[in-house]
Amino acid sequence: MLESYVKMKRREKDILLMTHIVLGYPSFDDCFSLVKTMVDAGVDVMELQIPFSEPIADGPVILHANHKALRAGVSVEACFKFAGMLTREFDIPFLFMSYYNILFKYGTDRFLCDMAGHQIRGAIIPDLPPEEGEVCLKGMASKQLNPILIFSPTTSFQRMTYIAQFARGFIYCVARKGVTGQDTSFNHAFTAYLEQCRRATALPLAVGFGVKEKRDIDFLKNKADIAVIGTQTLNILQTEGIDAVGRFISHLQ
Repeated sequence: MLESYVKMKRREKDILLMTHIVLGYPSFDDCFSLVKTMVDAGVDVMELQIPFSEPIADGPVILHANHKALRAGVSVEACFKFAGMLTREFDIPFLFMSYYNILFKYGTDRFLCDMAGHQIRGAIIPDLPPEEGEVCLKGMASKQLNPILIFSPTTSFQRMTYIAQFARGFIYCVARKGVTGQDTSFNHAFTAYLEQCRRATALPLAVGFGVKEKRDIDFLKNKADIAVIGTQTLNILQTEGIDAVGRFISHLQ
């Protein structure tokens, strides 16, 4: 169980790290090297984004990576094949992140069966609320997959408790309104938001959107269970290369 894994690892570490890659960007060979570097640097969980043409939750850096991967011909089938290689090679949980149109076009049941067959532990689908996701959520439950659902600073406490009924593994707490890659204010108001998230669920909490440096990670210790690093690692990959990503992640811990 993903929830058990997170809670076990939290007994060893003040906060876990989850990173985000776009599958096939810059290439699958580079992705493999990047994943190995991240795992060796101490990453605990990883999101594998299946490229999509309109990733509405993502900022310009991740949007660019999605479009480059699609222009290179990256397919959903290729993403599954590569993800299966990762789960066999590395001993951390891998999650898919994408948008519901990918599942719909592929076939939701087929997608979930292939997830289970390739040992992908769960999925983050930001444009699929519980009210519209009954088929997907039931399918994930039947295959012991983890739907990672989302809280945001604008989510009411009542809505949080409703969403939490359908979530498994952990809750992804969006740090602010907007898309990935923008600045986030880690302050008293943000602490109050995380306290409300804690009251709404017994699941572990992951925090993403704007987590960029060690002081952000340090702020989140004892407030969240997982810090999510996405855009910043892509920025470093693009400007300094894979080895620099490893040094950056090692420095965060």
